[in-house]
Amino acid sequence: MSHRILCLCGALRAGSTNRKLLHAAMQIYAPADWAEGDLRLPLYDGDEEAAHGIPAAVQALADAIAAADGVVISTPEYNRGPSGVLKNALDWVSRTKGQPFKDKPVAIMSAADGVSGGVRAQFALRLALVSFRPRLVAGPDVALGRSGQAFAPDGRLTDAGTERALTDLMGLLRAEIGRG
Repeated sequence: MSHRILCLCGALRAGSTNRKLLHAAMQIYAPADWAEGDLRLPLYDGDEEAAHGIPAAVQALADAIAAADGVVISTPEYNRGPSGVLKNALDWVSRTKGQPFKDKPVAIMSAADGVSGGVRAQFALRLALVSFRPRLVAGPDVALGRSGQAFAPDGRLTDAGTERALTDLMGLLRAEIGRG
């Protein structure tokens, strides 16, 4: 059976190394029905929510999370935390009905140009996700440092250690999804 996997990329740039890392995860996990959640959302504003409700794009994201068998999140590290666009999306999703992340298998990874590869962003992201009560895959950590040098021109991951860790992480995600 092919799983439905939703990818959330914390970087909006089309050529971001986090998007490339998600593509590598898709190739390793295959076969699966992959989709990418759209994080181009308005900034969360309680007054706007009170006046107009949940924006359609936010509800679509929450519905996509709820419909997925699992979620893979890849975030850059901006100022020692996950990207603002990813945090904003989580803030909005937290306002929707139905708790779409509850009991959802979720794998986290990061790519950053710094040596640490975004481990602090992953830590902060895990803290932010706790209130959603997902089934977070515990590891291995996939934190791709010096990410700008880790992909071939065709987008293929060239870092063997990261590829091994990513293979293990996707295997654990598949197992977690299989647990139902």
